[in-house]
Amino acid sequence: MAADIAEQPDVLAGLLDHGAADIASVAARIAEYKPRSIVFTARGTSDHAALYAAYLTEIRLGIPTSLASPSVVTVYDSRPDWSDCLVIAVSQSGGSPDLSQVIAAARASGALTLAVTNNPASRLAGEAELQIDIRAGHERAVAATKTYTAELLTLLLLIEGIRTGTGRLEAAESAMLDKLPELASDVLDGSTSAELAGRYRFAERFVTTGRGYAYPTARETALKLMETSYLPSLAFSGADLLHGPLAMTDAGVPVLAVVGAGPGGHAMWNVLTQLGRQRADVVVVGAADLPGQTARLRTPAVDERMAAILDILPLQQLALHLAIGRGENPDAPRGLKKVTETT
Repeated sequence: MAADIAEQPDVLAGLLDHGAADIASVAARIAEYKPRSIVFTARGTSDHAALYAAYLTEIRLGIPTSLASPSVVTVYDSRPDWSDCLVIAVSQSGGSPDLSQVIAAARASGALTLAVTNNPASRLAGEAELQIDIRAGHERAVAATKTYTAELLTLLLLIEGIRTGTGRLEAAESAMLDKLPELASDVLDGSTSAELAGRYRFAERFVTTGRGYAYPTARETALKLMETSYLPSLAFSGADLLHGPLAMTDAGVPVLAVVGAGPGGHAMWNVLTQLGRQRADVVVVGAADLPGQTARLRTPAVDERMAAILDILPLQQLALHLAIGRGENPDAPRGLKKVTETT
């Protein structure tokens, strides 16, 4: 897991250098198709990447977006009308049968289908009309790290390419993303996750929270903590946290709050105020010190879209160090394997 985490700056650079042209070609094809809506389908970590892409799609493209439940097709044998829609399956392995069945059903109903996967030879890639290789390379650990950030960047390039209508990014977007590998390296090198892991080694549970583009980061962090350290971890959007779950927070429940520099981060300020009234132990993930925080994992002040790729990095490291500190093996979580085949 440590090796996979450390490779992420190089994976991001490789995707920008060698994968951008292929993504632009697919984006141009989708822009020409003009889908009436976009539907994502995914499982596990990839579902969090799909949620990030759903925010991107509705905010940047203004196209209605949803996350499909594969069981509608595989368990209940229903066939929604996806004609004139774009259906995108996101999967690291491309090996889960249910996602392949959703793509097959969507294609049969008249949808344009796309597989975003780390395995271009997978069944999922074969079922879809279009496919994009996220180019993350072999991932050693069961817990996904570099494939997650590669999915995020792939989806960001795709959606921004659709937005221009040509598949090619605007100059400002391209310049912003060119800085990403170096920023990722700086975040990993400067992280204080190991020290925080020592502080929270004996925690019994965590709460993670964020809004907008940061909410998928909160969900992915909770998953990493559960699958590597077996720590019960509850993820909430900042808004949903205030609708009841706030009552369970106190000084004994660490809260990991992802607070960016844009509108989503600003929307978290009231959440932090309420957490302060609860005397919660709050770790802020972001670029600025904020009132009431116990500690901070520093990440740069960048556009919220790009921040989602950077903010998860020290949280991956935190999950790694917590697992080791608690005597667990993060490379071999009990009961799990790299490819989960759900139907």
